[in-house]
Amino acid sequence: MTKENSSKHVGMIAIGAAMVAASIYFAMVSITLAHLEVVSGQAPFDMRPFGYGPAEAASLLDALGMEGRQYYLKRQIPLDILYPALLALTLSSTVLWFGQRLPNNRLVHLAVALSVGSALFDYIENLGVVAMIWGWPDVSGPLVYATSTATIAKSVTTMLAVSLALLIGFIWTRLPKADVRV
Repeated sequence: MTKENSSKHVGMIAIGAAMVAASIYFAMVSITLAHLEVVSGQAPFDMRPFGYGPAEAASLLDALGMEGRQYYLKRQIPLDILYPALLALTLSSTVLWFGQRLPNNRLVHLAVALSVGSALFDYIENLGVVAMIWGWPDVSGPLVYATSTATIAKSVTTMLAVSLALLIGFIWTRLPKADVRV
């Protein structure tokens, strides 16, 4: 595969993954997470970038009721199993695509690591949310703090990964164009 074909391939992966990830994100924000917020009157765990404590977690889980907790498990969590990997693939392939012409690959490597880290923290958060729902009403403080820490870490790493992807894209626009052979 030539370098040009490889670049197109990575670009197509970036675009395809972005379209699917955006669709899932839209479904979560406008349907599942919105439903959970309406049912409970509170922001779901996924929408609390600064974390939460045991009292806040208990308040949300109680306000959701049995049906809301089941909805979280059967509707939100399945979407949130797909989304982190797709976001990581989108960000990673985008920075690899734009980063091919960068003179230094450090930013690209850091952005890819942050993208993967963001997905891992999101999966840890999801496991914690599932454990809290399954354990309700006996949810331990350490479980809540661990899940909350994963939520905060997910938020920070996602913000940094997106910021680096944008920075790499900006740098790419400033680089001289490669010679085009006819």
